[in-house]
Amino acid sequence: MATTTPNYGWPVPTSTDYVKDGAVAIEALGDAIDATVFGLPTAGLTLIKSQVIGSAVSSVNVTAAFSATYDAYKIIIGGSGVKSASNNITLKLGASTTGYYHTGLLVPYSGSTTAILQQSNGTNFLYAGFGNSSTVIFDCDLINPGTANYTIYSSKYTAIADATYQDGIHQVATAYTDFTIAPQSGTMTGGTIRVYGYKN
Repeated sequence: MATTTPNYGWPVPTSTDYVKDGAVAIEALGDAIDATVFGLPTAGLTLIKSQVIGSAVSSVNVTAAFSATYDAYKIIIGGSGVKSASNNITLKLGASTTGYYHTGLLVPYSGSTTAILQQSNGTNFLYAGFGNSSTVIFDCDLINPGTANYTIYSSKYTAIADATYQDGIHQVATAYTDFTIAPQSGTMTGGTIRVYGYKN
């Protein structure tokens, strides 16, 4: 006699069922799986690329990262990455060295002095991340990098003494497949770059 699975209640045969009923049982199971999967939510992140940062590198180029498959992407650096100097990390799309605009208010963790971080028609996104001899912090979102449109940019620039949330735009209507991250000065060692696509 047929039973059901514990989580989704899919009908499955038991060991005492007749073999002649197998086709009917498989059809019922297939229909139940199809109905369940069709109804599952499609939102979420898909890992596109994972790339380990080398030792004492002045830049890292990540290829096969973007395409027209996804509209939006998240780039993060995790693991035990460090930098030889305490400063920001830049982000460049493809080989483009023009058209980068972004701004953010840099707020210290203590005290009241704030600063505006801004760039007009720069050669890259200048404040995409931060790093020093203890850590690397990089969390960035991009919209439309894989299509021939302007790319919308946002990042969480989190430093040791202050932090900012930045927004910007790359005003070059080009589809890119790769990007490059680099310290403003010095080198990077260790950590893993991961690129995720937001499901459409």
